[in-house]
Amino acid sequence: MNLLNLIPMTKSRGLEINQSILITAAPTRVLAAFFDPDALSTWWKTARSVTTPRPLGVYAVEWETTPFQDDLLGSLGGVFYGTVMDFRYGREFFVADSYWLPPESEPIGPMALEVRCSVSGPATRLDLRQSGTDTGKRWKRHHELWASGWKDSLSALKRYLEQGAEPHLPDRGTVPYS
Repeated sequence: MNLLNLIPMTKSRGLEINQSILITAAPTRVLAAFFDPDALSTWWKTARSVTTPRPLGVYAVEWETTPFQDDLLGSLGGVFYGTVMDFRYGREFFVADSYWLPPESEPIGPMALEVRCSVSGPATRLDLRQSGTDTGKRWKRHHELWASGWKDSLSALKRYLEQGAEPHLPDRGTVPYS
């Protein structure tokens, strides 16, 4: 069952972040960059990551604590984690039951992260949606920070891949799931 088709990218009851970008790279390379630890540390500036591109796989990334503080959330950085519910080689993945654990404040979540890739001429169109049902002050601030962060990070991903990077999926992620 393709869980991505059950949750349309255009509907949500809370706040959501929707970003799209064209990247001149194969869809398989684009998706691999979300699971390859070296790639994640380059374009998303993660300190560590454990990501498993398969249903029920873990998706956890960590960033160093920032030397500055946000007025509402405290220091930034911390851990984003969830469960990979669906992974379609070269096409899409869906992470559910996701939380962000800021270094000094309470977790924010649950939320979902969806990434879809489609061929668009000589490029791959990456569509990203991060959504959650909370609408409180902390979630709204999280939404503001992450929307800006995703824009910058996806631009960094584009540069990384268009400069010839070749990220790889772990062995368990190379088998196409149908």
